[in-house]
Amino acid sequence: MRRLLLVTALAAALCGPAAAQAPDVEALAATVDAKVQAWRRDIHQHPELGNREVRTAKLAADHLRALGFEDIRTGVATTGVTAVLRGGKPGPRIALRADMDALPVTERSGLPFESKATTTFRGETTGVMHACGHDAHVGILMGVAEALASMKAELPGEVLFIFQPAEEGPPDGEKGGASEMLAQGVFERFKPEAVFGLHVFSTLNAGQVGYRSGPLMAASDRFNIVVKGRQTHGSRPWGGVDPIVAAADIIGTAQTIVSRRQNISKQPVVVSFGAIKGGIRYNIIPDEVELVGTIRTFDEGMRTQVFADLKNVAESVAKAHGATVVAQVPDTQGNPVTVNHPALTARVVPSLEAAVGRDNVVEMDLTMGAEDFSLFAQQVPGFFFFVGATPKGQDPIKAPSNHSPEFFLDEEALKVGTRAMLQVSLDYLHTVE
Repeated sequence: MRRLLLVTALAAALCGPAAAQAPDVEALAATVDAKVQAWRRDIHQHPELGNREVRTAKLAADHLRALGFEDIRTGVATTGVTAVLRGGKPGPRIALRADMDALPVTERSGLPFESKATTTFRGETTGVMHACGHDAHVGILMGVAEALASMKAELPGEVLFIFQPAEEGPPDGEKGGASEMLAQGVFERFKPEAVFGLHVFSTLNAGQVGYRSGPLMAASDRFNIVVKGRQTHGSRPWGGVDPIVAAADIIGTAQTIVSRRQNISKQPVVVSFGAIKGGIRYNIIPDEVELVGTIRTFDEGMRTQVFADLKNVAESVAKAHGATVVAQVPDTQGNPVTVNHPALTARVVPSLEAAVGRDNVVEMDLTMGAEDFSLFAQQVPGFFFFVGATPKGQDPIKAPSNHSPEFFLDEEALKVGTRAMLQVSLDYLHTVE
């Protein structure tokens, strides 16, 4: 018997930190499911672009006040909201983050709560849509806040809730997003041991959760290239310098940066042009053409080299056409690689398996999408995971992707996200080191 006790004690020691009895996550989540769905639909129908999330922020802040949270701050990084839930027992400090902003996309989902909002973006009228699922993120975190607040007296530790604006990037000429929240001291007033975030994702089916230890999502950088020619009549191209032809040549030549200049057997690289703007009439060759786009990388050396290569291509090709160019590569501070802290990941994966079942937890490949959650995870150990959005039985590879006007969220994802985030949070808070 003595030997059996010794073996049991040794096994417990090898298994790591001991966990106190955590509450029933399923029962807790069930109390907020209907509210999470209602919040998500309401936010979806009233989307707001980055640094303009006034209505969404008020919804979150009012909810946190009603729950009795402390240190509620609004207007952080323009429209962000932070608040602290202090449990009735001593324990760890963690942070949970949701992004709030929508995209300049005209919705074609056909949902009864489809967005009809419009705005002017970069000088053009467009629709506004939660085409990336941030409406779900806000609804889920509001639900997690209510569930945790309902057991405040028994809750060990403290939780910082972060409702972040402008994850997709602030408007031109403005600051915003995670970088601005950090610059304004969000982790100075409350320094967590770990930070957690999630993202609904079209490439997984509803019911699934995806993760990856270490690098998960790419670094993201924007570029802006203005090709300057000389305006002339379309019937007399020799009378000017055609920036449209030069811009087209720049776009074509830029493809060789990835295909011929980068060692993509080492790490993947993407260079994509997202917009071309120039000219106004069919028979006028304009003065200039603007090109904007994105660069995605996982290696800092490759990232720097792509900057230099793209600038060189733009300048050299423009010169060959007799044009000039102003190439801002990058044109703003980008997002670094999103990295899941390996030790934290190993600690959290069992929580995901407990929440959704081991067979539904998927280890992901590298993802070329980017997230400014990466900036929070540079300050403290971070863990970011994906929640499947595509209905079961539908091929997620063929489903409309995040950022598509037809992006569709199976609302089963709301239940999965709520349970996964609750399980991760409670298991971490109830673990005794």
